[in-house]
Amino acid sequence: MLASITQRRGLRQFVKFGVVGASGFVVNLIVFTVLQRLDPAHSQAAHFYVLYSAGFLAGGASNYYLNRIWTFRSTGHAMREGAKFLSVSAIALVVGLGVSALAAPYLGHGHKLWFLGTVAGIFVNFFLNKYWTFKHVN
Repeated sequence: MLASITQRRGLRQFVKFGVVGASGFVVNLIVFTVLQRLDPAHSQAAHFYVLYSAGFLAGGASNYYLNRIWTFRSTGHAMREGAKFLSVSAIALVVGLGVSALAAPYLGHGHKLWFLGTVAGIFVNFFLNKYWTFKHVN
C-alpha cells in the first residue's frame, strides 16, 4: 500500500513541495526575525508588512530554485518559469497579507500573524505552480 502511494507522482510532488516549502518557511522566518530585531519600529503595522514581505520573498527565491531542480525536475526556460513562479508568489503574498490584515486585530503584529499569513498561501502556491508554472513537466 505504501509503495503504491509513494509511486503516485502528484503525491510525491506534493510531499517534496512540502519539504521545500518547509525549508523556505525557515528562510522566511530567519529573514523576518533578523529584520524585526534590526528594525526598532517593528511593532508598527506598516513595518510589519514590509518585514513580512521581505521574508516571504527570500523564502520564495529559495523555494523556486529547489522546486525547479528537485520537486518538478524542470528543464524548461528558467526565466519564463521564474516569472511565473514569482507571479504565483505574488498571489500567495497578497493572500497572506489579506489574511494577516483580517486577523491582525485579534493576533497583533508578531509571529502568530506571520505564521497564519504564511500558511494561508500553501495550497494556492502548490496548485498554481504544479498546473501553471511547471505544467510542461511530465
